[in-house]
Amino acid sequence: MTQSRVLALVGSLRSGAVSRQLADTASHVAPAGTEVVVFEGLENVPFYNPDIDDADAPIPAVEALRSAAGAADALLLVTPEYNGTIPAVLKNAIDWISRPYGNGAVAGKPVAVISSSPSQNGAQWAHADTRKAVGVAGGRVLEDVSISVGGTGAKFGDKHPRENAEVAGQIAGIVTELVSASRGELLSA
Repeated sequence: MTQSRVLALVGSLRSGAVSRQLADTASHVAPAGTEVVVFEGLENVPFYNPDIDDADAPIPAVEALRSAAGAADALLLVTPEYNGTIPAVLKNAIDWISRPYGNGAVAGKPVAVISSSPSQNGAQWAHADTRKAVGVAGGRVLEDVSISVGGTGAKFGDKHPRENAEVAGQIAGIVTELVSASRGELLSA
């Protein structure tokens, strides 16, 4: 059996963000034979503009993102909620990996979404918008493979989310489902 790679894209640039910690948790709880790579450098990716999306003049940050997404077997998108929707940095990443449309680095790949918020809402609006955006971009969004974590302040306090057995177990299940989907298997049915 070959090693599986899941690329995690995080919708917050803040180093101590809960969404970043949730992505790190995915790396920590990934099943044997699976590597979860948290992409570094989304802050260097310019806003999508077809005028600068030129194969003859590649942008290093964009090439790194597209290469990482292309090399992944599946994608895990981890998002907070900014003003009731998906953060611009995550939406921008989706836009870049969707191009060229129908043949972008996300095309046909299994995708799952984790959202989090200090509110009890669990960033469900951002969650839904992220699923919609990546689905339109060509990703194969796994229907029942996602979690929305609400009340993060009370739930985690000053502890890392991987120390919460329930959340860590849910994330491990998501990563397992992503790997299975990338291999053409279906676990959650």
